[in-house]
Amino acid sequence: MSYSGVMPTARSRAMVRETRHLLFTVSPGALWIFIFLVLPSAYLMGVAFMTNGPYGLPQMPLSLASFERLAGFGFLGWSPGNFYTLLRSLWQTLVSTGLVVVVAYPIAYYITTCREKWRPILLLAVVVPSWTNQVIRTFGWMNLLAPGTPLSGLAESLGLVAPNMGLYPSNFAVTLGLVYNFLPFMVLPLYGAFEKLDTAQVEAAQDLYASPVRAFWHAVFPQTLPGLLAGIVLVAIPAFGMYVIPELLGGGKGMMLGNLVANQFSGGANWPLGAAGAILMLLATFLGLYVMRRLGKRLGGGEEVVI
Repeated sequence: MSYSGVMPTARSRAMVRETRHLLFTVSPGALWIFIFLVLPSAYLMGVAFMTNGPYGLPQMPLSLASFERLAGFGFLGWSPGNFYTLLRSLWQTLVSTGLVVVVAYPIAYYITTCREKWRPILLLAVVVPSWTNQVIRTFGWMNLLAPGTPLSGLAESLGLVAPNMGLYPSNFAVTLGLVYNFLPFMVLPLYGAFEKLDTAQVEAAQDLYASPVRAFWHAVFPQTLPGLLAGIVLVAIPAFGMYVIPELLGGGKGMMLGNLVANQFSGGANWPLGAAGAILMLLATFLGLYVMRRLGKRLGGGEEVVI
């Protein structure tokens, strides 16, 4: 008796079940991404190429005027205001990400050296502040850095700020707020990388009389690179478009690209310009991801680091 006609049918039924299972598990997430990410992005792309109408609402015809305004070209010629905002956003992102890396590395390493029963508690201590609303935490920093507080008094005694001025509002307050807000997003990936650290390589570097810096660079850094790159992505991309922290701690002195975009949908009343700024942030996100993947492949010895 031949089963040649039965086997393909059983195999096809199994494939159908696997396909249905895959669609059942993937469809909710894919639908969520399509509705709340793809459609809004497509809408912003359409608005960005429209003309600014009455009350800031987009209207036809299609135009590149919003991108020209974003580049600084207006009725009176070129103005560097938006260009300075972009440079300030890049600078704040680079400085904040660098400081987060410097602070997160020893914290993540220290947690991995503690007893195993203490590690979840220490990780929880790092993560718990992020459970509080970001606006509330930012208001807390406003109170800590305001004139008359101990931190501001210490800065005045050291001659860092003028009397009765305080550390808030300032670019320093914005940087401090960004570092505090995104520190957990760097500590957790680095902690995961340190847990997989091969200590034999570190011991070998020490046996070869390598200095602490060279031992870290040749034995520790390559092994923690995946966690570092993942942390940079989690920190730098949202920091570049941050709105709440520059708005509250900057006091109008540290406007970033996120504030510029938000203002166009509210007080500035120029939706096409705001949409053009949002598209610029999306392009910066894709460019940052591409650079990180290429950098990870280069520093990882030819093996591409998954981000």
